[in-house]
Amino acid sequence: MNRRELLAVAGVMGLVPAARAFAAAGDLRSAAREAYVYCLPLIEMAQARARMLRGDPGGQPAAINQFKPTRKLAGPQNRTITSPNNDTLYNNAWLDLTKGPVTLVIPPTGDRYISVALMNMYSDNDVILGTRTTGNGGGRYTIVGPGQPGQGPNIVRLSTPHGWCLGRILNDGEADLDACHKVQDALTLQGPTGAPPPAYATRKSPWNEYFASAQQLLISDPPPAVDGMALKRLAVLGIAPHGGFDPAKFDAAAIKEVEAGVAEAIPSIVRGNAANIVQGWNYPRSDIGYFGQDYLFRAGVALGGLAALTPPEATYLRPVGDKGPGSPLNGSYRLSFAAGQLPPVNAFWSLTMYEATLDGQFFLTANPINRYSIGDRTPGLRKNADGSLDIWISRTDPGGDKTANWLPAPTSGPFSISLRNYLAKNELLDGRWRAPALVVL
Repeated sequence: MNRRELLAVAGVMGLVPAARAFAAAGDLRSAAREAYVYCLPLIEMAQARARMLRGDPGGQPAAINQFKPTRKLAGPQNRTITSPNNDTLYNNAWLDLTKGPVTLVIPPTGDRYISVALMNMYSDNDVILGTRTTGNGGGRYTIVGPGQPGQGPNIVRLSTPHGWCLGRILNDGEADLDACHKVQDALTLQGPTGAPPPAYATRKSPWNEYFASAQQLLISDPPPAVDGMALKRLAVLGIAPHGGFDPAKFDAAAIKEVEAGVAEAIPSIVRGNAANIVQGWNYPRSDIGYFGQDYLFRAGVALGGLAALTPPEATYLRPVGDKGPGSPLNGSYRLSFAAGQLPPVNAFWSLTMYEATLDGQFFLTANPINRYSIGDRTPGLRKNADGSLDIWISRTDPGGDKTANWLPAPTSGPFSISLRNYLAKNELLDGRWRAPALVVL
């Protein structure tokens, strides 16, 4: 019997009965790691909900089942959600369907891109409405929760009683804001009001607080039946959809094993989420945005890109870092698109700059020209004589004609970029088009 097994056996009598067989086999550490991974999207969604309902300092808090629009494009001051885009205005709402359905009205938008994603509390996109799926003519929809009857036209169903309704509306800059605001105002929700949810732990909370919050979230938003095998692993800790977690039943030896498993969780998420790498770019997997039973991948996206859309709606590419997959960028680079080889999209594309935090999140970064992204709608971009396009990525102004095509990096520290492609054409989705490799300067 090895040391881990001895520690586990020593703690068996302090564990809930369901845990004893696994603990005796020395499996408590891995069960804690897997439970942390499984529950991370619930924790991240609950934290995003709390921040939005609370509101920014000095601003008005949001209300359940009501949209709160963001009237300006995201900037460095926006730290609520990792990897924000600088292309669209948002209408955010947190849904509570426990008291009945909610009515969603999407206005006609003409040629303007719009999407409204309905995400369950496990961060899957249950439904995406808008330009790609329902068109730009608008519509009236009834959102129902699990087990609720749905009759009549345009019924859409959320798979958990609570969730996130996120509208994205294309904005073409300051001159376009007024027109964009009119669309935001016409994008509405109507339903029962609800009380703000209780406070929950964060991903950095002690193990007992983290799992206690995860337990409560599993009760309020039960997991799908197809997660049955994963739930057996949670049961090792006494966590179940009907309740049962009690940290007082863990003795010192068991706690040590659980803490070790939790400490391994985030590194395991980072290691386990390498995508398809071609020419130095990470291409998203087909199950991003609706993850099925790939809990490790789901946790990685919740950590680094919560609210990611499915690839047909938006295909995001991230470059491999200077030290390999999972590492950030730190230098100066050139991204060159050959003539006729710009990203193939039916909506728009952009390249966004992010500062990278130590815990794996990404936020827009301040710079002297207040440019956070560059793309097909950026005014003043200069193509070369042969029709090709160079984008310069650096901490300092490259100078001369290059300034027009400069994407500023943070003055210090690691960073990353994201190549966003909205309504990607088939040649991008099936791999016939590939982004050119970054050239290190």
